[in-house]
Amino acid sequence: MSDAAPAAAPPRLTGAGDLFQLLRDGRAWTRSQIAADTGQARSTIAARVELLRSIGLVEPAGEATSTGGRPPATFRFNPAVRMVLAVDLGAVHARLAVTDLAGTVLAEVDEPLTIAAGPEHVLGWVVAAGRRLVASTGRPVDEVVAVGVGLPGPVEHSTGRPINPPIMPGWHGYDVVGRLREAFDAPVLVDNDVNLMALGEHTAVLPDVDDLLFVKVATGIGAGIISDGELRRGAQGAAGDLGHIKVREGRRLPCRCGNTGCLEAVASGAAIAAALREEGLDAATSRDVVALVHAGDVVASRAVRQGGRVIGGVLAGCVNLLNPSVIVIGGNLAAAGEQLIAGIREVVYQDSLPLATQHLRVVVSRTQGRAAVLGASAMATAHVLSPAAIDAVVG
Repeated sequence: MSDAAPAAAPPRLTGAGDLFQLLRDGRAWTRSQIAADTGQARSTIAARVELLRSIGLVEPAGEATSTGGRPPATFRFNPAVRMVLAVDLGAVHARLAVTDLAGTVLAEVDEPLTIAAGPEHVLGWVVAAGRRLVASTGRPVDEVVAVGVGLPGPVEHSTGRPINPPIMPGWHGYDVVGRLREAFDAPVLVDNDVNLMALGEHTAVLPDVDDLLFVKVATGIGAGIISDGELRRGAQGAAGDLGHIKVREGRRLPCRCGNTGCLEAVASGAAIAAALREEGLDAATSRDVVALVHAGDVVASRAVRQGGRVIGGVLAGCVNLLNPSVIVIGGNLAAAGEQLIAGIREVVYQDSLPLATQHLRVVVSRTQGRAAVLGASAMATAHVLSPAAIDAVVG
């Protein structure tokens, strides 16, 4: 009797929405290929493909090579049929992008914007800038089928409302979804910005990595967790809030969350800038710290490396707990390069279990500041292209 595992059953397609998930890989398919992969009757496949073609999600892709007789027609996902507006709001910046349904950026803008100015001012700017950005593509705003938003604070994912965000006065409980849905007449999904950074890096750069930790080091510090290929938010959406773990180096340093001794109070870009000012250096922000490091300032380089060590101490616990295969470092301070990464690696590899670090890589984000908007696009697109959403459209 064979010990081999039984062959996996073909996916059971219950509607056009399920069939469409197969086509999102962008390849050209024939009806026969789908029938062979799924075990469905070709007549059923043909009917569902026509439904998807009727709403523009599937387009002809030419003819396949003939094995005798008339060459079979092929078809594929048409990501250009509609657009998504992706919004990344940070402590002092805003990046917006219009993407197609495959996450390709069609237009984008990145401008200074202070989140502490309050929801009415910030979201008013988002609406105006978003409409201008859509207009720059030459397409009407009603082709935006979803809006994805990242906020720099805790978010109740089920409602999209910020919950007691430390750096966002006036935002607690604000109806972000309602404000933007009214402006764009489309579903709006909101999440913490670091969750979206993890999702964006995973989707755009590391799709084959199932266990990933994205760490943002900027004005604050936070993490997004990809486990078994899925974004993990926790019970209330608060998973990954590394910045408010207490560290011994913090002693009684006050943190903006109201507590003392938090990681963020010691090793964030804002904390390092404050420490450098005490040394007589001109550093107001994370970017100023990075500029000093790039200019070869020894004091700034030493401070950033030590900040990396403190962050590495917290990440070592995360490595033992979650066993990621990749830790991605992003945020403004990541631009300091080797000084920050070397400090993190030094302590992570020293303090984590050998088995957990056997194949672990600690790398800098490769999305060039786009991680959050790419994640916002992926989150919004996943919602509108889900099987249930597609079935609802085709009726």
